[in-house]
Amino acid sequence: MNLRDFLKFIEATEIFSRNDRILLAVSGGIDSTVMAHLFQQSKFRFAIAHCNFCLRAGESDGDEVFVKNLAVELHVPFFSIRFDTTAIAAKKNISIQMAARELRYNWFEKIRQENGFDFVATAHHLDDQVETFMINLVRGTGIAGLHGIPVKHGTVIRPMMFAFRDNIVRFALRNQISYRTDASNQETKYVRNKIRHEVIPLLSSINPDFSHGLTDSIRRIYEFQQIGMQTLQEWCSDALTPRGDDQVIEISHLLKVSPREPYIWELLSPFGFNETQVANLLDCLKKENRTVFTSPTHRLVRERERLVLSRIEPRTREKEYHIGLFARKKQLAKPLPLKFERRTDITGFEIPAERNTASLNFAKLRFPLTLRKWKHGDAFYPLGMKKKKKLSDFFIDQKFSLKEKEHTWLLCSGDDIAWIIGHRIDHRFRVTPATKEILFVRT
Repeated sequence: MNLRDFLKFIEATEIFSRNDRILLAVSGGIDSTVMAHLFQQSKFRFAIAHCNFCLRAGESDGDEVFVKNLAVELHVPFFSIRFDTTAIAAKKNISIQMAARELRYNWFEKIRQENGFDFVATAHHLDDQVETFMINLVRGTGIAGLHGIPVKHGTVIRPMMFAFRDNIVRFALRNQISYRTDASNQETKYVRNKIRHEVIPLLSSINPDFSHGLTDSIRRIYEFQQIGMQTLQEWCSDALTPRGDDQVIEISHLLKVSPREPYIWELLSPFGFNETQVANLLDCLKKENRTVFTSPTHRLVRERERLVLSRIEPRTREKEYHIGLFARKKQLAKPLPLKFERRTDITGFEIPAERNTASLNFAKLRFPLTLRKWKHGDAFYPLGMKKKKKLSDFFIDQKFSLKEKEHTWLLCSGDDIAWIIGHRIDHRFRVTPATKEILFVRT
């Protein structure tokens, strides 16, 4: 490893340009210290940032002093901060390692934004790549955890991802670069250290080229994952067809692919559906039953040969609106536009046939009228019928979708439904030859 290798990697990956300003995350260890020297030798524009997590008493303070002196030696700006990591981890009920990671990345981003840096650079290298792969393999994180540490992710770059640790050590020795040693890195109580000092040496004893071979495999996994993701995203784009505020998915489109689970997972996971729901949906695809799946933000409903995906709107079913007695005319703007008119002169009056109007026998109405959404157990006497019918059955007969049911409002007189707005009035409130006054309602 030499400066030429470093510059070649930066040029090949295009993770930043020479005009960019980079904030280097430097702990004082060999990896980040060598990274700082490489940046200085390359004459890149950079500054150094250091986090003191106060976990190793005087040693942590010594690291901070060392990094500060390094910044002076390299003639670059220096930023530092101290965290009571143990207390913060206890307060958040998370591990110290997780707390430290969250603290440093949040602080690095804050310094980056406040001081106009383009990227934050960490000193992750190829051994970190191998270790991370092994950790994720043990934990079972799936393909997403097996493509390794990205060279660039958002504003975070990793310019040392071309070198193994032994390359970095040789470079430090050859260039007489001093650095700090963290004794805790030798302990095996942490998963990463156990893999570093026990698992990888064992695998390397079987295959001396294990780490090099695995990094090549990780690169291929990443490349194939990128190809697969592009294919999945194109398929998902074709699968969703807008229909008003909803998205429609033809079941025939889902049945054409195999294996179906990764396709459907990629399609539905952005809408909050989980793996169990996706598996259950696969079981239901070839059945005719009406099926409903609900995520925190969306609802997926099977309607015959298609699935309808709709956003869950804030619940308004419990809210009721009351309409008091009025002399001649009244108009509402919310929760939906309605116009009311009392008609006493009904000579020659013809009942309009439009669904958006209702002609009701005024004498039968009890004020205040109530405007509300339907609820389970509601029933009415459909116009022309003398037998009560549940609204749920009426909706089925009329082939209402779930969304149409949820958007249906009722105009009620006391506990009785007078009009399923936009659909059917109740037979008890119909206009008859004996009617003397009509309430005319239009949406």
